Order: sequence, then C-alpha cells, then structure tokens
Amino acid sequence: MVRDWTLLCALLGLSCSACAAGDPRRPNFVLFMVDDLGIGDLGCYGNDTLKTSNIDRLAKEGVRLTQHIASSPLCTPSRAGFLTGRYPIRSGMASQSKVGVYIISAASGGLPSQELTFARLAKEQGYSTALIGKWHLGLNCDRHDDLCHHPNRHGFGHFYGISMTNLRDCQPGHGSVFQHALTHVPYGALAAGVLSVALLHVWGVVRVSRRAVLAALGLVTLAVTLFLTFVATFRELNCFLMRNGEVVEQPYVSENLTRRMTAEALHFLDKNVDKPFLLFLSFLQVHTALFASPHFRGRSAHGLYGDAIMEVDWSVGEVLRALERLQLAEQTLVYLTSDQGPHLEEISVRGEVHHGSSGIYRAGKSTNWEGGIRVPGLLRWPGGFAGGRDISEPTSNMDLFPTVVQLAGATIPQDREIDGRDLMPLLRGDSERSEHEFLFHYCNAYLNAVRWAPRNGSAVWKVFFFTPIFYPENSSACFHTHACFCTPGYVTFHQPPLLFDLSRDPSESQPLTPDTEPAFHAVLQTVAEATERHRRGLVPVPDQLAPTHLLWKPWLQPCCSSWGQLCRCTRDSQQGELPLSH
Repeated sequence: MVRDWTLLCALLGLSCSACAAGDPRRPNFVLFMVDDLGIGDLGCYGNDTLKTSNIDRLAKEGVRLTQHIASSPLCTPSRAGFLTGRYPIRSGMASQSKVGVYIISAASGGLPSQELTFARLAKEQGYSTALIGKWHLGLNCDRHDDLCHHPNRHGFGHFYGISMTNLRDCQPGHGSVFQHALTHVPYGALAAGVLSVALLHVWGVVRVSRRAVLAALGLVTLAVTLFLTFVATFRELNCFLMRNGEVVEQPYVSENLTRRMTAEALHFLDKNVDKPFLLFLSFLQVHTALFASPHFRGRSAHGLYGDAIMEVDWSVGEVLRALERLQLAEQTLVYLTSDQGPHLEEISVRGEVHHGSSGIYRAGKSTNWEGGIRVPGLLRWPGGFAGGRDISEPTSNMDLFPTVVQLAGATIPQDREIDGRDLMPLLRGDSERSEHEFLFHYCNAYLNAVRWAPRNGSAVWKVFFFTPIFYPENSSACFHTHACFCTPGYVTFHQPPLLFDLSRDPSESQPLTPDTEPAFHAVLQTVAEATERHRRGLVPVPDQLAPTHLLWKPWLQPCCSSWGQLCRCTRDSQQGELPLSH
C-alpha cells in the first residue's frame, strides 16, 4: 500500500517528496489539453492531411480512447469538470443563462474555493504542481488582487499563463468580442427605451413631457455608448500574462507564446527531476484568433489552423523528449485531450476556415452532438500499463480526477459526489467494461442528452431531450449566433426524445423510432428513471456564471501599470524562449 511506503519513509526520517520519488507505484503526471481541437484533426484518429507525429507516437506507445467524452461542450464548464471530477452543474460552473463561459477577466465568478481539484490533493501528497497556459475558471472576487479563483488557490503551486481564453481582442487586426455590442447595443438600448416609454405613456402608467423623455433617452444612450467605447478601446485589458499572482505582460504577445510556454514546462521538469510532479500544459492554441510562430506559419495544408496544430505537436514532442532525457518516461503518466470539439463557426475576417474537424461525428463545440463532446483521449505510462491498445468503452475527462488522486496516494473525497471513474482498471486490462453506465450531457445548466451503455449489451444508447437549431439549416453549426445556445428560441424540444444507437450510428445520422427499434420505449423508460435519480442527487449551488458574475467590474481589473499608462508592461525577466533547434 502507498500509505505503508509513506509510513516507512516517515520512520526513516525521509521527506514526503523523497518517498514519492522513490515509490514506483506513484507516477509523475504530464497532462496536455489542447483548446478546441477536433478529434478528426489528429493522425491517430484518422486524419491523413495533418502532420502530428509526436501526438501519434503517444497514441502508438500508449492507449487510445475512442469514446472519450468531455464533461461539457464549452471551455469553462468542461475544464471545471476535468479538474474536479464532477459535472460542472455541481459546482455552479454551468450557466443558467445564454452565456456559458467567461468572456471578461474582471468578472467575479469562478471555480469555488470549496471545490477540490486533483492538483490540490496531489500537492498535499508532496507533488510539485504547475499549470502552464490557459485557466478560464475565474480570477478575483472582491478586489483586483484577491485572486480567490486563481490556479494557486486550487492546488497549482506554479502558474504561468492567462486567466482567460485566447480571445480575438488579443490579436491585432481581429474583431473584438465587444465590437458587436458597440455596434448594436446603443441603438438597441435607444429603441427599447423609446418603445418602453411610449407603451407606458399610452397605457397611462407614466405621464411625462416629450422633452423629458427625449432628454432621458439621450443620456441613457450616451452613457451606454461611452461605456462600450471605453471597453472596446481598452479591449486588451483581457489580454494579460501572469506568473503566479503577478501580471508580467499586458497585452501579451501570442505569436511566440507556445514556445515560451514550452520552455517554462521544460524548466519545471528540470527543476523537479528528483521530486514527484504534476504538470498541466493547457495550450492556448487552437482557439481563435489563431496564431503560430513564424517557423510554423505556412507549413501545413490547412492554413493557419493546421500550422497551429503542428506547433502544438512540436511542443508535445519537446516535453516527451525531455522526459526521456531526464529518464522519467517510464514513471510518468502522460495524458492528452481537448476540452471539447472544434468551433465550427470560426471563419476569419478574410474568409479563411479557422476551425478543425469532428471527423465522422456530427457538429462541434457548444453542442452535445458527438462532434462537440467526443474528444481525443491518449494515455501512456510505460511503467504502469501496456501500450498499443484501443479502448472503445465510454470514458470521460472527469475520470482523470479519481485516476490521478488515487495514483498520487490521496483518498477520493467522501463528502461530495464524484462523477469520474478510475481509469486504471480499463488501462491495466483488469476490466473490459467502463464503470460509466450512464453519462449525462449538459448544455450549460440544462440536461440536454443522456448516454446509456447497458452492462449486458453492446449498444450505446443516446437520448436527446432537445437539439440546437442550426443555421443554415443544412449545416451542423450555428453561424447566425457564432455558437449554439441552449435556451428556448435556439433549440427544438423533442417529445418523445430522439434516440440513437451510437454503436451502429456513431454519426447520429438517423434517429430511431418504435418502428425501427423494438427496444425504443424500454430504452426511453430506463433513461428517464436514471435521469430522475441523477436530478434527485443534485444539490443547488450558486450560479458562478450568472449575469452578476459575468459583468465587467472595474475594481476587479488586473492592471500591471497605472491606468494612465494604459495597463501596459513587459517585465517577464524570468522567461526565456525555447529555440526551435532544441
């Protein structure tokens, strides 16, 4: 037992870190997450037009999961589920409204402090822990420097990266998330105000002069316009790089950021060669606005998107080679995935396709069709399980929580529901069936679909309660809203629910009916009962993505210089850039 090993070390007067470093049953962890990567973008999942040799090597030497599911089709909730092993709705990281992710850094919502991440539990067991790259789970609560949601507060001893996601605001020449509001909101506010006052006047609720109405509407419109102009002018406020709790670059320069992150990762490995460690390398790529360093630009057959994937593949290769150089490969569990499927609505201002491929699967990011939630899942641990295998059983990115926690020698928390399941029985070949009989797929805070893999059968049933309304109709995307939404007016509700058997129809091309599937009613009944049990187990928690938690709050805005200097600085003296010849 791991506890026996730790006890022996204690009796001998050795440190916890020394014990963990010498215990062959406690691996190191290197976890890669690529942002918005499609399962059809990698050679090991069937792509023959993109070069991903390092990631493909990881698949060849390890285990490839072919039914690996993200806990959400959006960045913020998916990452919350990944780190905590819990459906995002349990932590309040699933929005009740239309917006399902953080789009402003100076917002007050974020992963609650009472949530336990695998990083925190591993750190308590003596692991050195680091997050390099994207966080996107909140930052501050009451002040610009309280860092209540910061990665350091959630178990990552070292953080080098961005608190948000790679927004268009952070790329020169690209549109801003505020441009739409700046263009339309003042006129919308004015129109709504005129209509409201006119109706109230007609109904006799208010009696005011025309001059007073016009003056009031003019002031409101001016205030809204000035506010949005300020935000659009200073849109780079979202674009800062942090080293632990300090803003070290604002706005950050993304072009060489993957190379800098890779150098940071290698430095972390070198520094912790004699200690147990957990490294989470969370790439900003291939989320738009796209970028790639000059060495990779123009090298792929898929434009800037393909170039970015090739740079990610290079970075993965550098880390794998560092593990070999440090003689750590045998005792390190490596995992690679994406937070959700590709953002199919991404087209550049010049009309270039800036999104990936879902392969044979339908739709993409922001939907619970398979293209939105079926993601790459690659694991390698030469000292822990045999490689060169595929596992087609349903698994989830939430499964990393119990897997990492138990391998690190910690105990699974008993005071909360953990939805992930330990992957080791499957990876070691001790079990042929996943412990996930049911997986629940949420669109924001709304239960959208349920997956059922019966214990005694080969079918994988999937039931949809509602589906997004695509535009154009013949597409599998929502180009009219840039992402599919979950609220009424943007979805079609189904009664009875849609039913698919993914074992026969992984592309979800043809829903089953009572005429084509004898078990139709029995499956729906079983899923309905499982859904009711699941809902009874949910405990209401504050919505961390409520409008009050999403709004820009000036007093929460990180700024590395005085406002008179427009929040601009470059002072990351500790960071070097990894040469491409490395």
